[in-house]
Amino acid sequence: MAARIEVSNLSAWYGKRKAIDSITMSIEPKAVTAIIGPSGCGKSTFIRCLNRMHEVIPNTRAEGKVLLDTENIYESTIDPVMIRRRVGMVFQRPNPFPTKSIFDNVAAGYRLNARVSKSELRPIVEESLGGAGLWGEVKDRLDAPASSLSGGQQQRLCIARAIAVQPDVLLMDEPCSALDPAATLRIEDLITDLKDRYTIVLVTHNMQQAARVADRTAFLLAEEAGDPGRLVEEGPTDKIFTRPDDPKTEAYITGRFG
Repeated sequence: MAARIEVSNLSAWYGKRKAIDSITMSIEPKAVTAIIGPSGCGKSTFIRCLNRMHEVIPNTRAEGKVLLDTENIYESTIDPVMIRRRVGMVFQRPNPFPTKSIFDNVAAGYRLNARVSKSELRPIVEESLGGAGLWGEVKDRLDAPASSLSGGQQQRLCIARAIAVQPDVLLMDEPCSALDPAATLRIEDLITDLKDRYTIVLVTHNMQQAARVADRTAFLLAEEAGDPGRLVEEGPTDKIFTRPDDPKTEAYITGRFG
């Protein structure tokens, strides 16, 4: 099966500090790839490089190749905005537009790419909310502000906003870290449902979550404080968690460090 994303010798900096170093790995289509590792090993930096969000931060840069369906997203001729439409992102904390309505939150990304009327947007919003497992809970209050939703609902609203533009890939940066166990379970179930349509890359600090939802897992590690994160190993999740090749992976999985 051809990879949806091929990462080759990817490094990234914040000013003079190197955050990740020479990461090479493949990300399979219509599967969940979990990125695990201790705090500070560059997990979030890595996935932000997959849709060129890293360069939004001042004084940053990235080197290497990220092939999205064989096209290098770092070529000078590539429009970063188009890449971010194809590779959507859901952040650690729910970030809906709080004063905008539920409807307008979902429609926001789509409106950036096309001039469409509200009536034309209605089926797109309904389908996206349905895809995020939220339609049944909000269908009678689409004009209510996003701030009226619970934390878990707000995160699913952000997922609906991300999938409304029909991306190829969905990046999720610890999407459950601010949620209670019940809301976390809803998001995990949703991730499992979404992988039938999307390639998903999930950063998580929760080993059990990675074991539950990921098809493949990649372990990043910075050897010492201040060192850049490097890929230790990557493979099928059951192998990484039960028969890792590298003793550092086993030590992390079993809680002996990190």
